[in-house]
Amino acid sequence: MVSNIRNKQTTQYPHSLAVTSITFLMYLRKKTQNMRKLCLVVATSLFVVSCSENHQTEPINNKNTLPMDVHSAYQNSDARVSHLNLSLKADFDAHILQGTATWDVVSNGADTLYLDTRGLDITDIVDENGKELTYELQDYDSVLGQPLSIYGVANVKKVAITYTTSPQAEAIQWLEPEGKTPFMFTQSQAILARTWIPCPDSPGWRFTYEATIDVPNHLLALMSAENATEKNDEGIYHFRMEQSIPSYLMALAIGDVSFAPLSNRAGVFAEEHILEAAAWEFAETEDMIVAAEGLYGDYDWERYDILVLPASFPFGGMENPRLTFATPTIIAGDRSLTSLVAHELAHSWSGNLVTNATWNDFWINEGFTVYFEHRIMEVVYGRDYAEMLSALSRTDLIEEVADFMETRPEDTRLKLDLEGRNPDDGVSRIAYDKGYFFLRLIEETVGRDRFDAFLKTYFQTHRFGVMTTEMFLDYLRDNLISDDEWNAVGVSEWVYGKGLPDNLPAVESTRFANVDEAVKMALDGNKPDNTDQWSTHEWLRFIQGIHDNLTGDGRGILTTLDDWYGFTESGNSEILAAWWQPVIKHQYTEAYPAMETFLVNVGRRKFLTPAYRALKETDQIDVAKAIYEKARPNYHAVSRQTMDALLNHPPA
Repeated sequence: MVSNIRNKQTTQYPHSLAVTSITFLMYLRKKTQNMRKLCLVVATSLFVVSCSENHQTEPINNKNTLPMDVHSAYQNSDARVSHLNLSLKADFDAHILQGTATWDVVSNGADTLYLDTRGLDITDIVDENGKELTYELQDYDSVLGQPLSIYGVANVKKVAITYTTSPQAEAIQWLEPEGKTPFMFTQSQAILARTWIPCPDSPGWRFTYEATIDVPNHLLALMSAENATEKNDEGIYHFRMEQSIPSYLMALAIGDVSFAPLSNRAGVFAEEHILEAAAWEFAETEDMIVAAEGLYGDYDWERYDILVLPASFPFGGMENPRLTFATPTIIAGDRSLTSLVAHELAHSWSGNLVTNATWNDFWINEGFTVYFEHRIMEVVYGRDYAEMLSALSRTDLIEEVADFMETRPEDTRLKLDLEGRNPDDGVSRIAYDKGYFFLRLIEETVGRDRFDAFLKTYFQTHRFGVMTTEMFLDYLRDNLISDDEWNAVGVSEWVYGKGLPDNLPAVESTRFANVDEAVKMALDGNKPDNTDQWSTHEWLRFIQGIHDNLTGDGRGILTTLDDWYGFTESGNSEILAAWWQPVIKHQYTEAYPAMETFLVNVGRRKFLTPAYRALKETDQIDVAKAIYEKARPNYHAVSRQTMDALLNHPPA
């Protein structure tokens, strides 16, 4: 995932909805009779499919196999699930998903199965014979939701949970823009899968799945699984994911989208008005796949497709297997922002294939992925291009660490302690960029050839498995690094220490050296030459240099820069987001209408947080709040929660 998350608030749901007696079960059954009649046929059909023994169930280890995941009730379960059969109907009028989740169960002799839920209206749970099972929803927790206990599973092969999502389910955004077709998408990471599926919502536990999704027949449903490329008349779509995945990679999107192939194993889905531009922007995807395979082994997910979502998507991208979700803000018209594609593709190895066991080990996903992303970009575009990415990462990391050392220094460690907190608190540049530079330092210490051979073996040895920080460090010591090299890197300080070690790798970029000279010229009032061929990364370095070095009343310089380069009217979202920083700092109000339009229409949290924070920190909180009141209804819950906290806005 490409992200820049600060914090999260949660929406309250009622406390215990415990189901502890047959009397209450019968009352609940009568109250929901109509819905259960509808779901009975669905549940029965799911059992027929599941009982076909297409999915072998192997013994599953008990809860002591992995470290405790403090963000999941599943940690308490000796009974395990191995395969999900999901049947849901999407109701765009009510903004709900309704249907049945049927889990294959391996009880391991335990009587109780524990799953994670949040805001789900559960109306029935039965076994493979249709026998009702007693269940209980525990008290609501502001981070965890309501853990679900299902009793009497010792001799049960399957449990079918009939339920309806809440219209306020935090994973789901329902979009119905005036005059346009509706759109719906989910975002399950980190622990939001439980808001649309009762599941083991922990990265350390994997399962296979198949699904049937019923949608309006003018829309196409897509999932992180095998996908149809065309709409059908019935509006019913079937999916299968035969590779095991954790719950945070469960994904569903529904919209009026079309498909364009990029190669025989890659393609792009997008709304028709943007499809051609997206296909052109992502035309080099196959080159990236080939480069990735050349580095660290075969791509294990068969297809790599990209879905371009509406601009309200809160992240740059999400690495849902077989179907990356991507923001339209990376469609710049010059292929200059496709490092995001390289990042999400790299997750097919680091994250999707070898997964962090808990959210305390999040850097295991993202640090490896940033390293891999930069290596892919180096193969496809050259070393100097990749070094520009590394230089930008280094600058951003230093700034964020300085900020965190004043506000939450413990979160500058790679190995985190997020107990009692939302795991989104751990999604920062520490996991991404400190993790990257730690791995880069190991590469520079032992040599690239040794490190590449090590990583290739690492991915193959642990494929479709999980990894903790401690497991990785043991593997590193046993298979690559000597004691002298361990000490030279300062492994313990990098992983467990606060802040940044003194041996943070340096980055040399000739192209950025030229940009820095251009910054000096511009600040002196002289228009730099030779900017016509600059990439987005060079423009970002230029704007950052202006922002860092412009003093006093800078509006005159900003007006001149706008006359020279038209930043305020740029069609490149990365450039715009960077431009708002000096605009806000120096109150270049001529650009405020364009900034407001941007903030109202773009929901990517990476762009929103710096802009709203800059307004707040420059005593322009009234401007921030006025824009936010207009923009908030367009944002996904993930972005709303972060901005609510930043601007002290009461949650709905």
